[in-house]
Amino acid sequence: MLKRLEIKGVNFAEVTLHVGLGTFNPVEVEDLSKHKMDSEEIKIGPEAVDIINTGIKNRKRVCAVGTTAMRTIESAVSSSGLLNEMDGWTNKFIFPPYDFSIANCMVTNFHTPKSTLLMMISAFAGHDFVMEAYQEAIKEKYKFYSYGDAC
Repeated sequence: MLKRLEIKGVNFAEVTLHVGLGTFNPVEVEDLSKHKMDSEEIKIGPEAVDIINTGIKNRKRVCAVGTTAMRTIESAVSSSGLLNEMDGWTNKFIFPPYDFSIANCMVTNFHTPKSTLLMMISAFAGHDFVMEAYQEAIKEKYKFYSYGDAC
């Protein structure tokens, strides 16, 4: 599949986030701003920055493949809305309402209820839309969680 996308002119940029177990902890506070994420190591190199920023400047689709990729790139946004290189740590928690700066599309799997990951995709796509997709996935017996089907 990746080769076919490459033939069609899709560029790929690799970023890294070393996921910690805290990512999968349920959110147990009512006020989401009080939830604390564990810090996770991230790396965004110069090649990825160049590819992604060129896409942004040329108004191309920038698609984050996975919530970890999304959190990584959103953790390194410049004041001008472009991506910065980063070799460090993030504890960024993305939840509604949130204005995404880098990616304008995302592919991810179906996440557990009350998870930070579900809240991130709700911030991206809208809570009602995500809940409708989840109801359809349940009806159609999609697989959920980290090794499940994608949405």
